[in-house]
Amino acid sequence: DVQLQASGGGLVQAGGSLRLSCAASGFTFDDSAIGWFRQAPGKEREGVSFIRSTDGTTTYADSVKGRFTISSDHAKNTVYLQMNSLKPEDTAVYYCVADNPAPLTLATMFMQAYPDYWGQGTLVTVSS
Repeated sequence: DVQLQASGGGLVQAGGSLRLSCAASGFTFDDSAIGWFRQAPGKEREGVSFIRSTDGTTTYADSVKGRFTISSDHAKNTVYLQMNSLKPEDTAVYYCVADNPAPLTLATMFMQAYPDYWGQGTLVTVSS
């Protein structure tokens, strides 16, 4: 069975940092795209960032560019999202998602209907 185990959420003050982790299993990690969606209260779910394991290509939503960094550890089959300079508007439930095999165009992952697999969410709350 495919599993995407997200962790690392919590409460942080504006300007602070958090690191989310997504441990993946049940599919070929080295031939996949993995990343994060988020959903803030009362808002649509939106793509945040994705990484293609085959070549390390990354992509970010404009709202997080320069503040968030996505990375992967192939030995641990885990993807990380380092979130710095957090803002209250980053408050949301963050969902780990994956697609296997990885799409040729990584930006395709921003389409909610595209990722094959979704994990449970982890709540990030940024206080002002």
